Amino acid sequence: MTTGFIFMSLSRRSFLASTGFAAAAALSVRAASDIITPSRISAISDEVARSPAEAIQFAHTFGLQWLSLRSVPGPLHSRKPAYYSLPPDAMKQAVREFKDAGIRISFLDTPFLKYPLPGTTPIEKHDMEKAKAQFDARMKDLQQGIVASHAFECPLLRIFTFDRIANPESIFPRIADIITPMAHVAQKEGIRLLIENEYSQNAGTSAETAKLLKLLPSNVGINWDTLNGLHLGEKPYPDGYDTLPKDRIWNVHMKGKTLLNYPEHQDWPAILRALERDNFQGRMELETHISGEKQIAASHASMKEIMRLLKANNASS
Repeated sequence: MTTGFIFMSLSRRSFLASTGFAAAAALSVRAASDIITPSRISAISDEVARSPAEAIQFAHTFGLQWLSLRSVPGPLHSRKPAYYSLPPDAMKQAVREFKDAGIRISFLDTPFLKYPLPGTTPIEKHDMEKAKAQFDARMKDLQQGIVASHAFECPLLRIFTFDRIANPESIFPRIADIITPMAHVAQKEGIRLLIENEYSQNAGTSAETAKLLKLLPSNVGINWDTLNGLHLGEKPYPDGYDTLPKDRIWNVHMKGKTLLNYPEHQDWPAILRALERDNFQGRMELETHISGEKQIAASHASMKEIMRLLKANNASS
């Protein structure tokens, strides 16, 4: 498999080495300390800003070393392209802008497999003809994701588990048969795939995600969203968290409503202590998820709260 686009500044060998995924280290995220400090905090750029420049400014304002990429930030309600699908020249420019600003990319929040699985009946009605076309293009999409991973020097790609059916666990073996060859392709490129537990998907709760992972190769892990299981009746923490294999939690989403004064507010001091206790070595990213005109202000308020929580947690450690 080749990723020979013109903007690829790293050879496959140097990419593996520079991202710490060479040889036996390929399956282990390592950090200097178990303590979660601001150096391990990121934010999804299109959640916190209306342009790439504003996202970089957001990172600088809060002293962040990292941003996570989903769509290119743009005006409210505008159509925004995904970073992973940018044409070569645009991706090369984006890479340069982040590097010039001293910002590294922690995670690619790609949308892979977030559509109905052909041959199933999703709970929500969807265009199944479109879904079949998306399914048929899944390896091509993964290839684009691999190109983006190399370009942004970020070896972590998000995937989903197809739109939810009435009995999700009944198709876990089939989902595993689909994800496994994708994982093998990714592993050869020094890249890992992270399933996000998402309530609209077949692995919606933490418990479901843990069950599916048992069927998957070791370079498939978890992007743990601390809130998503709530929509399916799961108490995300501590109940959902307790079901997860701790060594396969490689990234954590922090939603604004769990940080601010909303009914979904969570016990983040306890979550932080649990992650540190269980040797979590990944990064945590703000996914504000408070939409509309309030989103940017909510992003700033959420990040301020994250920094306050980390300061309090580290003072008590």
